[in-house]
Amino acid sequence: VQLQASGGGLVQAGGSLRLSCAASGRSFRTYIMGWFRQAPGKEREFVADITSSGRSTYYADSVKGRFTISRDNDKNTVYLQMNSLKPEDTAVYYCAASASAGRVRASSGYDYWGQGTLVTVSS
Repeated sequence: VQLQASGGGLVQAGGSLRLSCAASGRSFRTYIMGWFRQAPGKEREFVADITSSGRSTYYADSVKGRFTISRDNDKNTVYLQMNSLKPEDTAVYYCAASASAGRVRASSGYDYWGQGTLVTVSS
């Protein structure tokens, strides 16, 4: 599967952005989908994931209550709605697909990656 992330940009603190990740291939609905981010000089970190059905989601503590992950399996797309953005949310955001049978929140558990989209939050 190929993934294409979009929607990043520059936003002021307190603002919102919606990231999208479009996937190619018929098997999208079978994958667990996740969002990760990597800030300058830091390691890539888990942000959120969603099961193949979309019925279950999980968030890193740092974004819980502010970010929402969702998916539309008919459109082969996963979304990340980001509200109340903070300067520390500044990073390149990556979408990823996992064929694992269980939830894995490490980047090593994901099989396919998008190219990343930059989110910059100014103070």
